[in-house]
Amino acid sequence: MGRTIVITGAGSGFGALAARALADAGHTVYAAMRDTRGRNADRVAEAEAYAAEHEVDLRTVELDVLSQESADAAVATVLAGAGALDVLVHNAGHMVTGPTEAFTPEELAAVYDTNVLGTQRVNRAALPHLRAQEHGLVLWVGSTSTRGGTPPYLAPYFAAKAAMDALAVSYAAELARFGIETTIVVPGAFTSGTNHFATGGHPAEGTVLPAYEERYAGLMDQVAERLAALAPADAPASLVADAIVEVVGAPHGERPFRVHVDPADDGSEEVSRVADRVRAEFLTRIGLDDLLAPRSPSPATSHPGI
Repeated sequence: MGRTIVITGAGSGFGALAARALADAGHTVYAAMRDTRGRNADRVAEAEAYAAEHEVDLRTVELDVLSQESADAAVATVLAGAGALDVLVHNAGHMVTGPTEAFTPEELAAVYDTNVLGTQRVNRAALPHLRAQEHGLVLWVGSTSTRGGTPPYLAPYFAAKAAMDALAVSYAAELARFGIETTIVVPGAFTSGTNHFATGGHPAEGTVLPAYEERYAGLMDQVAERLAALAPADAPASLVADAIVEVVGAPHGERPFRVHVDPADDGSEEVSRVADRVRAEFLTRIGLDDLLAPRSPSPATSHPGI
């Protein structure tokens, strides 16, 4: 049964790949992105061309995760156009690179605004609908950096992704009694197939940089090269899209809480396995084990396979 899906940050990278793969799987997919009439107009045209060529239901919708008004309008557009919303995919994100000290607090806050507060704005727009219908899936695209290997010069991004992961974990329990399921898909470092590194930001103020360049000359190039060397040559970024399609297609109540897609194996899956077990054991100890799985939809609101 096809679902209606909104995926944020779907102009390129994991988002665009997942939007196309989900549409290919028979779902109605809204590829959400900002500035659809401006700098992303070409990506809107590409999505429309893909939909026509492959005869799939791939649509686009204006959504800037930095604006609550935009998030509200996007969800309203989806509900008006499709009459439903079953799956919300939090994929929008922004990476910055450089010595942590070089970033101003305001620059760190801007990364947090996109990667963390952006998910909150979209949740506040979409969750009232999902709660009312008592079914749905919220899928978060995280990062192995939350619990795995963390090379230097990526701290603002890593910190924001860790905060988003913590938010997702808490939301999972708080949404379970509404019949809303949670999955966290955790990609590793894919140095090709996405625009993370190519479009990543840098600290604007440069007075700190020379001292670090003296001791850490060429560090980011070294990190990128060594991450690329760790990953098998046959590990494309589309693996993340494939994992998202599999999660969405799984039956209600049987979706995994966390799925790692990490060809380089930076250790995140091993650590997460322990953390997620401890969470489950603790909720069970305090008598809240029903929060570990979504409540089954009532007959009046059930949608098979959602």
